[in-house]
Amino acid sequence: MENAVHAALVRPAPETAAAHARTIHAAWLADPEMRTVLDGCAKYSSDWDDFYGGPLVSEYSVARDAKHLLDGALKVMALKSAVYELTGDELAAELPVPVPLDVTTHALCAQFTALSRVQARTGHLFVHSTVNEHTVETPWRAGDYTHQAYRQAFGPVDERYWIDAPEAERRRNILDAKYASIGITDRGMTSAVAYPPA
Repeated sequence: MENAVHAALVRPAPETAAAHARTIHAAWLADPEMRTVLDGCAKYSSDWDDFYGGPLVSEYSVARDAKHLLDGALKVMALKSAVYELTGDELAAELPVPVPLDVTTHALCAQFTALSRVQARTGHLFVHSTVNEHTVETPWRAGDYTHQAYRQAFGPVDERYWIDAPEAERRRNILDAKYASIGITDRGMTSAVAYPPA
């Protein structure tokens, strides 16, 4: 079934998606509320901590890295929206994205009310579906469709955040061992920490 899903994905040429993504990205940034959304996400970055996204970045600091991650996440979302607008296919639009940027798109999407207004004014939907993300289940790889389209739309990727799938998994295994030593397992989904009564 998984191969059938991958075989069915039809995406526009990377250069076509890139050109449309630049238009979408510019429209979003021109919206009077988008700067408030991005600044708000960066300011309240403590609300989007996670175990296996940002911490995959070497010597990660949410205070230092938030702006760069948000900038990259918005560009990735513009690519996803471009593919969606060009194909009408939400599954095809669920592009593989490096883990730190993917986690940041979740933080961006949490600004639901403001983003809804930006969508309405610009006419460009923010396309992100965790359900489809798990249906496609293709990790980001250097040189893949997302990488090609991003480079053509926005220039070189920032390798600090664009961590290839095998390296991301290697780093996750390192984090697994560190977290397990304090009772956090299953990639942050299980805790053996027993809190004493207050």
